[in-house]
Amino acid sequence: MPQDLAEKLRKNLDQHHINVELKLAGIGQNQDFQQDSSYRKDKIHWLEPDTMDISERAFFQLMDSWVEFLNRTCFTGISSYEFHYALYEEGSYYRRHLDQFAHNDSRVFSMILYLNEDWKDGDGGELVIYKENESITISPSNQKMVFFDSSVLEHEVLATHVPRKSLTGWLKR
Repeated sequence: MPQDLAEKLRKNLDQHHINVELKLAGIGQNQDFQQDSSYRKDKIHWLEPDTMDISERAFFQLMDSWVEFLNRTCFTGISSYEFHYALYEEGSYYRRHLDQFAHNDSRVFSMILYLNEDWKDGDGGELVIYKENESITISPSNQKMVFFDSSVLEHEVLATHVPRKSLTGWLKR
């Protein structure tokens, strides 16, 4: 992710936080939706594809190119996506889970773009991805993008010791 775009997106997230537009995230969908801070403590703000914000439009243009590439080269059948800003304040986490709803398997790939300036070891907030009997730990360093299968790889966000910022979303069929 280009540094200038990541910086503008981080500033957007910060502005949404200042404007009290970030809402406590939940788990589940429709009638299964619930907020449970013992399981998940981040705050989110959904992005709209018809946004007038120049940096968010640039991000969506990159995502359109990425989807076109995946469909052309890997025959993924991606037809849409959804993204939100996520803020994990100090002490926040998201317990181990799959990015798949119980009654809706439209999410195919998960994507996370980290928007953290000067992230250091010991700041916490790492992403842990589990596969069979092993795990991979990924630091949320600025501009890093993580991409993985939504229905197969369980993952979690470890408790953070400083605010952790990202743009998170799903490519869907």
